[in-house]
Amino acid sequence: MQADVMRDKFQFFQVLQCPDVENFLKFCERVRVPAGETLWKEGDCDNYAAFILDGKLGIKKKTEFGGKHVIVGVYAPGSVVGELCLLTDNPRSVSAEVIEPADLVILHSQKFEEMIMQFPLIGLSLLKHIFITTSKRLTKSYERIASIF
Repeated sequence: MQADVMRDKFQFFQVLQCPDVENFLKFCERVRVPAGETLWKEGDCDNYAAFILDGKLGIKKKTEFGGKHVIVGVYAPGSVVGELCLLTDNPRSVSAEVIEPADLVILHSQKFEEMIMQFPLIGLSLLKHIFITTSKRLTKSYERIASIF
């Protein structure tokens, strides 16, 4: 994978120089996942983030009505999902399903920690991006909840 592709697709990588993106990618793996596949289920303990190069992912949350879920987000190329699992060992709080065949760059939490040790400034930039993304998503959730009432 070339650094310029990541810089074109993801706002986060635009603040990094190409050599930094190349160093980041050394800690990642690229996977292609067909539509209908589940990346992870709510309660799973696998800790990785997925950077979406192509395709769409749906994020859903179990409801109190047995077997029912609510879609809490649909994410397209340029989005990152599962990023909070890089920071905690908590089980997944949502499920992620592939809506359209997806091309993903995967970063596991162990590799993230290795990257921070070797390239702390890249890790710091990624942490900042995670907090910004989480803040935006939380704000959007508040707006959705407020619109109901």
